[in-house]
Amino acid sequence: MDLRLVRLAIATGLASIGLAAGGTGGALLATEMAGHDGVAGIPFSLLVAGSALGVVITSWLTRRTGRRVAIAAAYLAGVAGAMVVIAGDRAGALPLVLAGSFLLGPASAAVFLSRYAGAELGPTGTTGRGLGLILFATGLGAAGAPNLLGPAGTVATAIGLSAATGLYLCAVPAFGIAAAILLAARHHAPPPAAPSAGAVRGAPGGAGMIGALAVLGGANLAMVGIMAVAPVHLAAHGHELGFVGVAISLHVAGMLGPSPLTGRLSDRYGPVPLAVASAGALLAAGALAAAVDHRAALPAAGVLLVLGLGWNLAIVAGSTMLVSGRPEARRPGAEAAGEVTMGTAAAIGATVASLLAWIGGWPMMTLAVGLGGCLLVAAGAGHGWARGRSGRATGRPVLSAADADR
Repeated sequence: MDLRLVRLAIATGLASIGLAAGGTGGALLATEMAGHDGVAGIPFSLLVAGSALGVVITSWLTRRTGRRVAIAAAYLAGVAGAMVVIAGDRAGALPLVLAGSFLLGPASAAVFLSRYAGAELGPTGTTGRGLGLILFATGLGAAGAPNLLGPAGTVATAIGLSAATGLYLCAVPAFGIAAAILLAARHHAPPPAAPSAGAVRGAPGGAGMIGALAVLGGANLAMVGIMAVAPVHLAAHGHELGFVGVAISLHVAGMLGPSPLTGRLSDRYGPVPLAVASAGALLAAGALAAAVDHRAALPAAGVLLVLGLGWNLAIVAGSTMLVSGRPEARRPGAEAAGEVTMGTAAAIGATVASLLAWIGGWPMMTLAVGLGGCLLVAAGAGHGWARGRSGRATGRPVLSAADADR
């Protein structure tokens, strides 16, 4: 295995530990400081807004400095953001907490942009496998991070901070060490990636950007919408922080754990079948979340696991649709478009879900965002399938340069 891919996987796994700060810690900290649940989704909305801006800047830096330096710079921005949140908690200033949440955005974006670097460094003739390995490394860190909620909260309380701020204390060294690993590595330009089998099997002529963006955006809208409210919802149903951390870990395991397998499936059968399966899983997660009794631990955690699996299928499918066969010089722009779409969908999902949960309750919210995500992903899959049929009928080459930007 390429040592660059191993190094990237290690750095990504470490940096992913910091993801829980903005997601889980932000909702709990903002709710505690404001005294009501109406602000639960705002820190995450600001984080994904910062992520959308960060991915544009990171893409710009990638063209000029290479992926290694660009991703490391984004991680350093995450260090600064976590420190601002800690300062905001110390001062009792919610605006500082919100500002720090925004500054965490570039680091969050960089963690997920790393999957495209993995796609380039993967075995010859594949896209999904290298991408899947980096997503799996992300899962190793991100799945374990919520379990730090209890121990880190104890440390935070001991030094005069809110328990929810403990995750930000973990984010500072996590992002910092990941940046150091990348900056200390000697630079080697990656070889151009060959088109994957999935590009041939899944969508002759190219799935195009429209279908890929619909798949990526729909999955993020549904996942983030439900997860922005889930920690507060579980706590309100009598679950302690320790269980909340375990439930979120299961969710993250579903999001990222199957990535090596789903990457291989995408390479073999193409991304469109994975997108179709994702649409069904997102709809099922929304319906189950509305129906089960969340005072019972197993059903509550199971819903989040299904939601995570639906997201995984869509992200592997959509990412493969986005970059397979695309000229190397055009990849950063396409990747930026994908991440901005995901960030925008996440910001909409988190904000709308918080309001729907506040106005109409948890069941109405989960049904609405689950259905919305399902329809978007299904539309993206249908677009990719239609372009695939068009490519076979007209005999167009697999993902030509002109197709790549459509």
